[in-house]
Amino acid sequence: MTHEQLRTSIDAWALGALPEAEARQVEAHLAECPECQADAQTAGAVAVGLAGSAPAQAPSPSVRATLMSAVAVRTRPSLAARTGWLVAAASLVLSGYLTWDGLRLRDQVATLSTRLAEAQALNAAAETRVTTLQHAAERGASAMAVLTAPDLAQIDLAGQPEAPDARARAFWSRERGMVFSASKLPPPPPGKTYQVWVVTADPVPISAGLIEPDSQGLVDVVFATPPDIPQPKAVAVTLEPAGGVPAPTGAKYLVGLV
Repeated sequence: MTHEQLRTSIDAWALGALPEAEARQVEAHLAECPECQADAQTAGAVAVGLAGSAPAQAPSPSVRATLMSAVAVRTRPSLAARTGWLVAAASLVLSGYLTWDGLRLRDQVATLSTRLAEAQALNAAAETRVTTLQHAAERGASAMAVLTAPDLAQIDLAGQPEAPDARARAFWSRERGMVFSASKLPPPPPGKTYQVWVVTADPVPISAGLIEPDSQGLVDVVFATPPDIPQPKAVAVTLEPAGGVPAPTGAKYLVGLV
């Protein structure tokens, strides 16, 4: 049977008036044709309405048995087919919902991941800031300890021909160390660093430590010098290989006599 022929049989099928073979053809077609499925739903509703509008009469036992047998034969495949349509429709709805819900959850996860990354970045920045403040506080406490030492000595350093505009000052305490500040130091060349020396009567100067000027040529550091250091005669700054050396080898940039 063609589509149009099957379509014209839907009303009779809904009323249960088709022979079994034709009913099966209609049901097989309905399983594959959405257009006819809509017609079948309408026809089914009409059939239910017609059944409800008729006056209720009790059939004879023989008629009742015949009708029940026909209903059992005709209804079972019809219900199975309609159940199949309902399952298919429900599957489509569920699939669409799951797709939408999956996209929504993916967006939520992406948003949460972004917020987590931002929180982690803020936390890392806060930790860096706290560490910087802790170091600054420790350096300030060390500097204050040196500057309030009873044996404090002040040494002013002047720029040498390599850096004539540079200036520095060292506050030294045998017990508490040295506070060293400088200005207008030129940036060291690549692979080089500045090294601060305590010059004593001993032939070999003692390294106080390395310094690195900022972009404006400023230095502000605190050194822990050995308490048994011989009496200083001078403080000097030389340019040395990166990492420092055991004894000065480079040009002098700053020198100050005690």
